Amino acid sequence: MRRCIGLARLGAGKVSPNPMVGSVIVHNDRVIGEGYHQRYGGPHAEVNAVNTVLERYPNAADLLSNATIYVSLEPCAHFGKTPPCADLLIRHGIPRVVVGCRDPFDQVDGKGIEKLTAAGVKVTVGVLQEACEDLNKRFFTRVRKQRPYIILKWAQTADSFFAPADGSQRWITSAAAKRLTHRWRSEEDAILVGKNTALADDPQLNVRHWQGRNPTRIVIDRRLDLPETLRLFDQSQDTIVLNGLKTDKQGKISWLQLEDFDHYLPQLTAFQLYLLDVQSVIVEGGVKTLELFINAGLWDEARIFTGPQSWGEGTRAPSVRGTSIYSADYGPDHLQVIRNRTNL
Repeated sequence: MRRCIGLARLGAGKVSPNPMVGSVIVHNDRVIGEGYHQRYGGPHAEVNAVNTVLERYPNAADLLSNATIYVSLEPCAHFGKTPPCADLLIRHGIPRVVVGCRDPFDQVDGKGIEKLTAAGVKVTVGVLQEACEDLNKRFFTRVRKQRPYIILKWAQTADSFFAPADGSQRWITSAAAKRLTHRWRSEEDAILVGKNTALADDPQLNVRHWQGRNPTRIVIDRRLDLPETLRLFDQSQDTIVLNGLKTDKQGKISWLQLEDFDHYLPQLTAFQLYLLDVQSVIVEGGVKTLELFINAGLWDEARIFTGPQSWGEGTRAPSVRGTSIYSADYGPDHLQVIRNRTNL
């Protein structure tokens, strides 16, 4: 199952809004096939694992009929982009299926397990369940809470300042932290900033320091004050402007009018992203935007870089309370990852 989880992670940033899934097929204590869900709309992990056995072994049918397949998430039981994986396993006569965790999606949720059991397959559920659920925390959050998995990210000085008092741009962290940030962007569906950050930093919000998919850029601009000359509007990647005036689309730029900017803005933003199939979003700032989500309790994870320099003055960084789940140094910078206790 640990191998299934490792394989599944290879699909990070490529399969959303589907879950990441890995699968391993074992015959007489020997791995004979494995696979993972590689891209949205493509074959599922179980299909790829079975196909590797069919391609490698002339006696594949005999091997499969005496094999155990391990899969990190319950095999699907419905027709979606692809046929049901439960039917595939039954058709090939695989006698035993070991499942990491159930799929909370309504069209699956126990139905794949029921279908396999009804066909005489021995099913074991809950192996490394916590790790398998954590693997797909984005998918589980979207299905269970009807919103994206929300990651807050910022950098602060050693004395907890976020930005210069005059609103100018000044780097806090190193190149190593920047590379990691760009890797994170490649793994999530979207990245969100407020109007002031867009004006002060003129960010590109892409993955130029990492190989991978660019996230959808999202900016909150209530009165559409941002100039079209900003790099956010360069048509290089999908961009959504959340505003109070219009809904429109030109090329890769979409304007989405929100009902109310004065009440429940974080909740309305999260729900609109859910409707757009955005499964995860990194909120990068500025301080007012981050604090909107913090004060609403609407966040799942905070990733905070602390650089070595001290400024003595400036705009104070936000603060959050939660459970520290990871801590490490990247070059001269320290990273701490905090999970929101109320969303565990």
